[in-house]
Amino acid sequence: MSNQGPLDGVRVIDLATVVMGPYAAQILGDLGADVIKVESPAGDSTRRSVPRRGEGMGALALNVNRNKRSVMLDLKSDDGKNDLHRLLSTADVLVTNMRPGALKRLGFDYESLKDRYPSLVYTSAQGFRSDSDLADRAAYDEIVQAASGLTDLMLRATGKANYVPTILADKVCALTIVYSTLAAVIHQRATGEGQHIEVPMTDTMLAFNLVEHLGGHTFEPPEGPTGFYRSLSANHGAVKTRDGWACILPYSPANVHDFLEASGHGELNDDPRFSTWQAILDDMGALYGEIERIAPERTTAEWEQLCAEHSIPMAEVLDLENASESEYVKGGHLLDVAQHPTEGAYRAVGIPMRFSGTPVSIRRPAPTLGQHNDEVFDEFDRVSGLSTART
Repeated sequence: MSNQGPLDGVRVIDLATVVMGPYAAQILGDLGADVIKVESPAGDSTRRSVPRRGEGMGALALNVNRNKRSVMLDLKSDDGKNDLHRLLSTADVLVTNMRPGALKRLGFDYESLKDRYPSLVYTSAQGFRSDSDLADRAAYDEIVQAASGLTDLMLRATGKANYVPTILADKVCALTIVYSTLAAVIHQRATGEGQHIEVPMTDTMLAFNLVEHLGGHTFEPPEGPTGFYRSLSANHGAVKTRDGWACILPYSPANVHDFLEASGHGELNDDPRFSTWQAILDDMGALYGEIERIAPERTTAEWEQLCAEHSIPMAEVLDLENASESEYVKGGHLLDVAQHPTEGAYRAVGIPMRFSGTPVSIRRPAPTLGQHNDEVFDEFDRVSGLSTART
């Protein structure tokens, strides 16, 4: 049994900034990889995010950089480029979300590296495909939400072209980086061959959105409009109970019948809107509206008990402000208090995956800028049999 995680022995160079690339590299680190984060002298922009306790250690930086070592390099200088090459000579994987043009100017695009490091898995991600006219456009999460149709879904659902209030594109694409990279590492281990993986954010999110929202346009010619009926139905949301908020979601014909009967509104089972499953499907908004009307009749705990007794899907809405007090969150160690060497007490977001044979853990808190320059290059020198002094 390895106590370092299933990716123990894999080295990853994290040449990425902001959230998408660093979050992907952190997950690889959580899984046991040795992740070396390469930062400019200014540091990753997340270091300047607020809130923060110490300079260069913003809350966002703490949440996407654990299980990494930080090396500060000036890639505009020859020394910085040479040092990155030294790191790449020991690496299995490079993760970057720098724009293609910038990588090419620095000499660290895939074409410049593939012959020198034939076994390297080179994973790059950016807003748009590198072979498109938009390749070098700036693309942050909101840009990708708009370009991939997610904002259109919000407009249909709410009447306002709002962005989803989480950096969904960054995080979904980070997960895509992770599973794509792992697939390439399996191939690398079997053949010794590296390859280039490109994860264009807009393409990734469009494919993600269309799983259910391609709808009637799945067929040619179309058999109906785009959009998934449940998600875009009127009144589709959590409901106010007597003392809080809950998601109450009868999902099957039996669920709907049992909910209406158990809640004391069995007469609605004879209502033409709910008398058949097809009628319900034709107007899900009507069902959601009735749930919203009925929900204030009971407390959240009472609804939880009733729904559990009848196997009706239900969850209390988690108040993020008080998430650390949730028994479920505490039971999973999802927000334990830990000690950071420079920032003191902080809440460490737990690793959600559990491995029975190769357990994962938070081995290193998020590093300060350049914290591991000496350690990493001394290690390189020892392995290479060199004795170059570091300054």
